[in-house]
Amino acid sequence: MTRPAPHASPRRRIIQALLAAAATAAGARAGLAQERGSYKLGDRLAPGTARSGAAYREINWDMLIPPGWDPAAAFKGLDLANLKDGDPRAMEAMARVQEVWDQAPLNQEMHNLKVRIPGFVVPLERRGTLIYEFLLVPYFGACIHTPPPPANQIIHVFPARPVTDVIAMDPVWVSGPIENKRSATTMGRAGYRMGADLVAPYKKR
Repeated sequence: MTRPAPHASPRRRIIQALLAAAATAAGARAGLAQERGSYKLGDRLAPGTARSGAAYREINWDMLIPPGWDPAAAFKGLDLANLKDGDPRAMEAMARVQEVWDQAPLNQEMHNLKVRIPGFVVPLERRGTLIYEFLLVPYFGACIHTPPPPANQIIHVFPARPVTDVIAMDPVWVSGPIENKRSATTMGRAGYRMGADLVAPYKKR
């Protein structure tokens, strides 16, 4: 598996990244995907129904972003209208944005909490039909059809048991202790890590 659209022009990648920033900034307020059926680029999953006394605290992706941090701030002052394909300024701008996003700050209050969160799968290590390692991302297409979102919107997941019958961009619930621990992967830089106790098909409870 390769990173998203490596042949795309820098200007197009900036536009894709802007869309990703909009999806991240919109958070749970963005249009939510249906439980079943096809997904569109940028779709997010509806939250479940939290139950009192549950072993895992259900969280949403907004909670992984520290208060006051703006993912779109890296684009301020960027004039896309005057950037043409092949313009070296576009390449410099995209590199600058990705550098800022790769170092996106983490929410320290999340560290070591036992959480449950829905997201889409980006496989990293697969052997046959088994997935041993993957990224969990908040919206459909992230890291595959668009550039990676900020690091605080990517969870590097190591399931307790290999996951089967799951392909790229399948929606799942992931439950386990979350750590504020950064890692670099072939598909994007993750700010969080989870040794998942459970990976289950997504269903809105």
